[in-house]
Amino acid sequence: MIKVLFDARGRDKLDFVKEIEARAGGKLSVGLMTGDRAADIFARGITTMKRDARHERLHKGLLQDNAYTGANAALLTSPEFHDMAMMAIDHFQRMSPTYRYNSHNLNNLQDYLDYYYILTDVIARRMIEEEITHVAFFMTPHLGYDTVLYQVARVLGVKTLVMNQQGLFNESFFSAGAIEDYGLCDLANTAAAPIPLQRGKLPDLFFMDEKWQRPGQTGKITAGAVMQLLKYVALREPSALARPGYLLSLLRRTAQIYEALPDWRDPFAHFFHRDALAYFEHLAEYERDPVDLNRPFVYVPLHNQPEMTASTLGGRYRDQVLMIEAVARSIPEDWLIYVKENPRQGPYARGPLYFHRLSRLPNVRLVPSFTSSQALAAKAKLVATVAGTAGWEGLLSGVPAVTFGGAWYRSLPGVTPFHEGLDFAAVAARGVDHDALEAGYGKLVARAHPGLIDPLFFDKVPSFDRDANRRLVADTVIALLTGAREVSFGTL
Repeated sequence: MIKVLFDARGRDKLDFVKEIEARAGGKLSVGLMTGDRAADIFARGITTMKRDARHERLHKGLLQDNAYTGANAALLTSPEFHDMAMMAIDHFQRMSPTYRYNSHNLNNLQDYLDYYYILTDVIARRMIEEEITHVAFFMTPHLGYDTVLYQVARVLGVKTLVMNQQGLFNESFFSAGAIEDYGLCDLANTAAAPIPLQRGKLPDLFFMDEKWQRPGQTGKITAGAVMQLLKYVALREPSALARPGYLLSLLRRTAQIYEALPDWRDPFAHFFHRDALAYFEHLAEYERDPVDLNRPFVYVPLHNQPEMTASTLGGRYRDQVLMIEAVARSIPEDWLIYVKENPRQGPYARGPLYFHRLSRLPNVRLVPSFTSSQALAAKAKLVATVAGTAGWEGLLSGVPAVTFGGAWYRSLPGVTPFHEGLDFAAVAARGVDHDALEAGYGKLVARAHPGLIDPLFFDKVPSFDRDANRRLVADTVIALLTGAREVSFGTL
């Protein structure tokens, strides 16, 4: 009997699970659910560690009144333990006091490890007690709690189904049996017709604004930024309220940042922290630097962090400077590396030492935030990325891509997964066979599943039928879990 733990945050995903159980015809049952407060495990309660009445069931059932069982022994003794722990800690840090007002109270490496040890033991015990055979995710794990669910399942031998909606696929989604397999598939044995791709035509990315790709006016400090600054001081540095000179210096520095960056950038609209001032002040130093697109260069667009694409699909290259260092030792001496910061990025994982590491690489240049990503991708010798859309943009312009993580397109012609010793010049010289790219793309699309699993995409499809979509997704998930249908990448 298949007994599934579903990670289903949000009303729509909860409805998916209900529909799956109703349509399964006894082929599977729901053993546990993580998600909102109605679920067996309240996801946000794990990441914030809050202990109020609303979360009491979580802490009583998971983190209170339970003794060590050793159920996580397989994880603690796994050869991959260190990598797994570091990934989970990285994911939990997104809710740390440095980046969130409503944060958890983990303060140092030992705190994170202690929490990880406790949580893995408790989750493993629950999976064993409930005889869970499969764990299904409607989004690639990246929030900490789901990372632990995934890791525990893998070391216990519980099958995992990881589903994900890609930004370019508004009416279908991909699936994988393991995060590490994402993007890997045998296209040679996939039967499908080529899909025409217009050379140089860039994808329509609803999550990227066109104005981010060209120079514009600089901004002015906003009322929201002032409110966030005062909120930060009241919560974190209340004694500073009696120091008007200090408050004025913070306001002055904040105003100078707005005046240096494009007006579409509102760095302190949602969160203010004193550390963020140093980040944006450093970024502003490069806003007027010229960019020579006629020199040989590799384009490296940075991923927003924290974000699933880098923090999970990147593996060890969630440290993106590690990727850039690898590029620097793999290219000819006369090539440059143009690095563009993500327009959504804040100070998370961008401390002073981050930029110091970049400054130690003599062939690295940080380009202004308004530099056209499309122009950089089209003019580069190569696009190097963890798993970003810029690699796909380069392919459409005939520029090869080198991927360091689980890009959805990494099995396509023109893409080379990075390995130490890779000859970047040779990869660039091979170029991109556009006909082969169209053939491979057709086969890749054939491996996707019809339906939408992310509510963010519902309004992108004309005449979207929520009920029909729910039934379609439910039937697909049942087929994937029972083995009646193959996953897009790897095996279940």
